[in-house]
Amino acid sequence: MRIVDLDEETKPLFCQCLEEYSSDVKETGDRRCRWVDRLTPRGLRAKIARDDAGTPGGLIQYLPVEESTVEGTGLYFIACIWVHGHEQGRGNFQGRAAAEEDARALGAKGMAAWGLWLPFWMKASWFKRHGYRTVDRTGIASLLFKPFAADARPPRWFRRTAKALVETPGRVNVTCFVNGWCTAGLVTAERARRVSSEFGDKVAFREIDTAEHATVAEWGLADALFVDGKRVMTGPPISPERFRRIVGKRVARLS
Repeated sequence: MRIVDLDEETKPLFCQCLEEYSSDVKETGDRRCRWVDRLTPRGLRAKIARDDAGTPGGLIQYLPVEESTVEGTGLYFIACIWVHGHEQGRGNFQGRAAAEEDARALGAKGMAAWGLWLPFWMKASWFKRHGYRTVDRTGIASLLFKPFAADARPPRWFRRTAKALVETPGRVNVTCFVNGWCTAGLVTAERARRVSSEFGDKVAFREIDTAEHATVAEWGLADALFVDGKRVMTGPPISPERFRRIVGKRVARLS
Protein backbone atom coordinates (compact mmCIF):
# COMPACT_ATOMS: atom_id res chain seq x y z
CA MET A 1 0.00 0.00 0.00
CA ARG A 2 1.35 3.43 -1.02
CA ILE A 3 -0.07 6.80 -0.01
CA VAL A 4 0.23 9.44 -2.73
CA ASP A 5 -0.90 13.05 -3.02
CA LEU A 6 -3.84 13.97 -5.20
CA ASP A 7 -2.68 14.83 -8.71
CA GLU A 8 -4.19 15.33 -12.15
CA GLU A 9 -4.08 11.58 -12.82
CA THR A 10 -6.04 10.61 -9.70
CA LYS A 11 -8.26 13.70 -9.53
CA PRO A 12 -11.10 12.37 -11.78
CA LEU A 13 -11.43 9.22 -9.66
CA PHE A 14 -11.12 11.22 -6.44
CA CYS A 15 -13.94 13.48 -7.59
CA GLN A 16 -16.09 10.35 -7.97
CA CYS A 17 -15.10 9.02 -4.52
CA LEU A 18 -13.44 6.01 -6.20
CA GLU A 19 -16.85 4.92 -7.51
CA GLU A 20 -16.64 5.79 -11.18
CA TYR A 21 -18.94 2.85 -11.92
CA SER A 22 -21.77 4.23 -9.75
CA SER A 23 -24.83 5.62 -11.53
CA ASP A 24 -25.59 7.62 -8.36
CA VAL A 25 -22.21 9.34 -8.50
CA LYS A 26 -22.66 10.10 -12.20
CA GLU A 27 -25.81 12.08 -11.35
CA THR A 28 -23.67 14.81 -9.80
CA GLY A 29 -21.73 15.55 -12.98
CA ASP A 30 -18.72 17.76 -12.33
CA ARG A 31 -20.05 19.33 -9.13
CA ARG A 32 -17.56 17.66 -6.81
CA CYS A 33 -14.63 18.52 -9.07
CA ARG A 34 -15.77 22.14 -9.03
CA TRP A 35 -15.71 22.01 -5.23
CA VAL A 36 -12.19 20.53 -5.30
CA ASP A 37 -11.00 23.28 -7.67
CA ARG A 38 -12.62 25.91 -5.47
CA LEU A 39 -11.17 24.70 -2.17
CA THR A 40 -7.70 23.59 -3.28
CA PRO A 41 -6.29 27.16 -3.37
CA ARG A 42 -7.71 27.58 0.14
CA GLY A 43 -5.87 24.62 1.62
CA LEU A 44 -7.80 21.48 0.68
CA ARG A 45 -5.47 18.47 0.81
CA ALA A 46 -6.12 14.91 -0.31
CA LYS A 47 -4.24 11.65 -0.42
CA ILE A 48 -4.96 8.42 -2.25
CA ALA A 49 -4.08 4.91 -1.10
CA ARG A 50 -2.85 2.73 -3.98
CA ASP A 51 -2.03 -0.95 -3.97
CA ASP A 52 1.13 -2.47 -5.43
CA ALA A 53 -0.47 -2.48 -8.88
CA GLY A 54 -1.27 1.23 -8.59
CA THR A 55 -5.02 0.75 -8.20
CA PRO A 56 -6.60 3.39 -5.93
CA GLY A 57 -8.28 1.80 -2.92
CA GLY A 58 -8.82 4.59 -0.42
CA LEU A 59 -8.82 8.33 0.05
CA ILE A 60 -8.65 10.99 2.72
CA GLN A 61 -9.53 14.66 2.34
CA TYR A 62 -8.75 17.35 4.89
CA LEU A 63 -8.65 21.13 4.93
CA PRO A 64 -8.08 24.07 7.27
CA VAL A 65 -10.84 24.12 9.86
CA GLU A 66 -11.46 27.76 8.91
CA GLU A 67 -12.63 26.52 5.49
CA SER A 68 -14.60 23.53 6.83
CA THR A 69 -18.13 22.91 8.07
CA VAL A 70 -17.17 23.26 11.76
CA GLU A 71 -15.97 26.13 13.93
CA GLY A 72 -12.33 26.24 14.99
CA THR A 73 -8.95 27.90 14.64
CA GLY A 74 -5.48 26.66 13.71
CA LEU A 75 -6.54 23.06 13.01
CA TYR A 76 -6.97 20.83 10.01
CA PHE A 77 -10.31 19.02 9.64
CA ILE A 78 -10.71 15.53 8.20
CA ALA A 79 -13.86 15.71 6.09
CA CYS A 80 -13.75 12.12 4.91
CA ILE A 81 -11.82 8.87 4.99
CA TRP A 82 -13.06 6.30 2.51
CA VAL A 83 -11.49 2.88 2.02
CA HIS A 84 -12.93 1.36 -1.11
CA GLY A 85 -14.33 -2.11 -0.58
CA HIS A 86 -13.09 -2.46 3.00
CA GLU A 87 -14.71 -1.68 6.34
CA GLN A 88 -11.28 -0.83 7.68
CA GLY A 89 -7.85 -1.30 6.20
CA ARG A 90 -4.23 -0.27 5.96
CA GLY A 91 -5.16 2.57 3.64
CA ASN A 92 -7.43 3.92 6.35
CA PHE A 93 -4.72 3.95 9.00
CA GLN A 94 -1.88 5.04 6.74
CA GLY A 95 -3.97 7.80 5.17
CA ARG A 96 -4.86 9.23 8.56
CA ALA A 97 -1.25 9.12 9.71
CA ALA A 98 -0.04 10.76 6.49
CA ALA A 99 -2.65 13.50 6.83
CA GLU A 100 -1.62 14.19 10.43
CA GLU A 101 2.06 14.36 9.46
CA ASP A 102 1.21 16.72 6.61
CA ALA A 103 -0.93 18.95 8.86
CA ARG A 104 1.87 19.18 11.42
CA ALA A 105 4.30 20.22 8.68
CA LEU A 106 1.84 22.90 7.60
CA GLY A 107 1.85 24.34 11.12
CA ALA A 108 -1.49 23.02 12.36
CA LYS A 109 -1.96 22.96 16.13
CA GLY A 110 -4.14 19.87 15.93
CA MET A 111 -6.45 17.70 13.88
CA ALA A 112 -10.22 17.53 14.01
CA ALA A 113 -12.55 14.94 12.52
CA TRP A 114 -16.14 13.84 12.72
CA GLY A 115 -17.39 10.35 13.42
CA LEU A 116 -20.63 8.43 13.93
CA TRP A 117 -21.67 6.66 17.10
CA LEU A 118 -23.10 3.85 14.99
CA PRO A 119 -20.79 1.05 13.81
CA PHE A 120 -20.31 1.90 10.16
CA TRP A 121 -18.63 4.54 7.98
CA MET A 122 -16.51 7.21 9.77
CA LYS A 123 -16.80 5.47 13.14
CA ALA A 124 -16.04 7.73 16.10
CA SER A 125 -14.60 4.75 17.96
CA TRP A 126 -11.96 4.29 15.24
CA PHE A 127 -10.67 7.83 15.72
CA LYS A 128 -10.68 7.40 19.50
CA ARG A 129 -8.39 4.40 19.16
CA HIS A 130 -5.93 6.69 17.40
CA GLY A 131 -5.74 9.42 20.01
CA TYR A 132 -8.80 11.56 19.28
CA ARG A 133 -11.32 12.60 21.93
CA THR A 134 -14.93 13.72 21.58
CA VAL A 135 -15.37 17.46 22.13
CA ASP A 136 -18.89 18.04 20.77
CA ARG A 137 -21.93 16.09 19.60
CA THR A 138 -24.96 16.56 17.42
CA GLY A 139 -27.41 13.76 16.75
CA ILE A 140 -25.46 10.58 16.04
CA ALA A 141 -22.32 12.48 15.04
CA SER A 142 -19.36 13.26 17.28
CA LEU A 143 -16.79 15.98 16.69
CA LEU A 144 -13.34 14.68 17.59
CA PHE A 145 -10.06 16.43 18.32
CA LYS A 146 -6.39 15.52 18.55
CA PRO A 147 -4.09 18.37 19.69
CA PHE A 148 -0.53 18.70 18.44
CA ALA A 149 0.27 21.72 20.63
CA ALA A 150 -0.49 22.68 24.22
CA ASP A 151 -2.42 25.79 23.15
CA ALA A 152 -4.59 23.99 20.57
CA ARG A 153 -8.26 24.81 21.06
CA PRO A 154 -10.96 22.19 20.38
CA PRO A 155 -13.45 22.81 17.57
CA ARG A 156 -17.23 22.76 17.86
CA TRP A 157 -20.22 22.14 15.64
CA PHE A 158 -22.06 25.16 14.31
CA ARG A 159 -25.53 25.34 15.83
CA ARG A 160 -28.65 25.99 13.75
CA THR A 161 -29.33 29.71 13.78
CA ALA A 162 -32.68 31.48 13.92
CA LYS A 163 -32.43 32.65 10.32
CA ALA A 164 -35.67 31.80 8.53
CA LEU A 165 -35.90 30.08 5.17
CA VAL A 166 -37.27 32.17 2.32
CA GLU A 167 -40.64 30.81 1.19
CA THR A 168 -42.87 31.71 -1.73
CA PRO A 169 -46.58 31.82 -0.80
CA GLY A 170 -48.89 29.49 -2.69
CA ARG A 171 -46.13 27.08 -3.66
CA VAL A 172 -44.38 24.11 -2.08
CA ASN A 173 -40.98 25.34 -1.01
CA VAL A 174 -37.95 23.06 -1.33
CA THR A 175 -34.66 24.33 0.09
CA CYS A 176 -31.44 22.37 -0.27
CA PHE A 177 -28.20 23.25 1.52
CA VAL A 178 -25.21 21.70 -0.23
CA ASN A 179 -21.51 22.03 0.56
CA GLY A 180 -19.82 19.89 -2.08
CA TRP A 181 -17.41 17.92 0.11
CA CYS A 182 -19.53 14.74 -0.03
CA THR A 183 -20.93 12.94 -3.04
CA ALA A 184 -23.96 11.82 -1.02
CA GLY A 185 -24.96 15.43 -0.39
CA LEU A 186 -24.48 16.28 -4.05
CA VAL A 187 -26.64 13.34 -5.14
CA THR A 188 -29.41 14.49 -2.77
CA ALA A 189 -29.19 18.04 -4.15
CA GLU A 190 -29.39 16.88 -7.75
CA ARG A 191 -32.36 14.62 -7.06
CA ALA A 192 -34.16 17.34 -5.10
CA ARG A 193 -33.64 19.80 -7.95
CA ARG A 194 -34.76 17.34 -10.61
CA VAL A 195 -37.86 16.10 -8.77
CA SER A 196 -38.88 19.65 -7.84
CA SER A 197 -38.77 20.63 -11.52
CA GLU A 198 -41.26 17.86 -12.33
CA PHE A 199 -43.98 19.83 -10.52
CA GLY A 200 -43.45 22.98 -12.56
CA ASP A 201 -44.45 26.29 -10.96
CA LYS A 202 -46.15 24.52 -8.04
CA VAL A 203 -42.75 24.07 -6.40
CA ALA A 204 -40.18 26.75 -5.60
CA PHE A 205 -36.71 25.20 -5.41
CA ARG A 206 -33.76 26.98 -3.82
CA GLU A 207 -30.23 25.74 -3.40
CA ILE A 208 -27.98 27.37 -0.82
CA ASP A 209 -24.25 26.96 -1.44
CA THR A 210 -22.46 26.31 1.86
CA ALA A 211 -18.96 25.81 0.46
CA GLU A 212 -18.17 29.14 2.10
CA HIS A 213 -17.37 28.80 5.81
CA ALA A 214 -19.26 32.04 6.55
CA THR A 215 -22.44 30.62 5.01
CA VAL A 216 -22.28 27.54 7.24
CA ALA A 217 -21.92 29.88 10.23
CA GLU A 218 -24.79 32.05 8.98
CA TRP A 219 -27.24 29.14 8.91
CA GLY A 220 -25.66 26.56 11.19
CA LEU A 221 -26.16 24.08 8.35
CA ALA A 222 -23.90 22.50 5.75
CA ASP A 223 -25.88 19.76 3.96
CA ALA A 224 -29.63 19.66 4.59
CA LEU A 225 -32.95 19.35 2.76
CA PHE A 226 -36.21 21.07 3.71
CA VAL A 227 -39.75 20.89 2.34
CA ASP A 228 -42.00 23.73 3.51
CA GLY A 229 -39.64 24.39 6.39
CA LYS A 230 -39.60 20.80 7.62
CA ARG A 231 -36.27 19.00 7.46
CA VAL A 232 -36.18 15.79 5.44
CA MET A 233 -33.85 13.16 6.87
CA THR A 234 -31.41 11.95 4.27
CA GLY A 235 -28.15 10.33 5.47
CA PRO A 236 -27.74 8.17 2.38
CA PRO A 237 -28.96 10.10 -0.69
CA ILE A 238 -32.74 10.35 -0.73
CA SER A 239 -34.31 8.28 -3.50
CA PRO A 240 -36.21 10.16 -6.23
CA GLU A 241 -39.28 8.05 -5.49
CA ARG A 242 -39.35 8.93 -1.81
CA PHE A 243 -38.78 12.61 -2.43
CA ARG A 244 -41.44 12.64 -5.16
CA ARG A 245 -43.97 11.23 -2.66
CA ILE A 246 -43.04 13.84 -0.03
CA VAL A 247 -43.35 16.75 -2.43
CA GLY A 248 -46.43 15.29 -4.13
CA LYS A 249 -48.34 15.17 -0.85
CA ARG A 250 -47.56 18.84 -0.24
CA VAL A 251 -48.54 19.81 -3.77
CA ALA A 252 -51.88 18.00 -3.36
CA ARG A 253 -52.67 20.25 -0.39
CA LEU A 254 -52.25 23.47 -2.34
CA SER A 255 -55.53 25.31 -2.78
